[in-house]
Amino acid sequence: MTEKLTDPALAQALLKLNEDLDVPWSIVDGALHKQFAFDNFVQTFGFITQVALVAQRLNHHPDWSNRYKVVEFHLSTHKCHGISELDFQLAQQIESLAGQ
Repeated sequence: MTEKLTDPALAQALLKLNEDLDVPWSIVDGALHKQFAFDNFVQTFGFITQVALVAQRLNHHPDWSNRYKVVEFHLSTHKCHGISELDFQLAQQIESLAGQ
């Protein structure tokens, strides 16, 4: 089973994830949170599709919302009722896809 990260482990993982990012991830309501904006709906939809394929491969599906050119993520692991290493793995993949 996936374990919920302790507060110190969570803080360390968040620092590492945000190391080289202009816009950092934050913790909002017990989940990793970040918003991504694109130039148009087609780019946004393409990004969402790529994230969906990664999420399926990881068997870890994000809570997200989409409004035209904006995608907002709230990543947490429902099985452990908190943020796990799996959320950080998905966040790193999301960052890679956003940078393409």
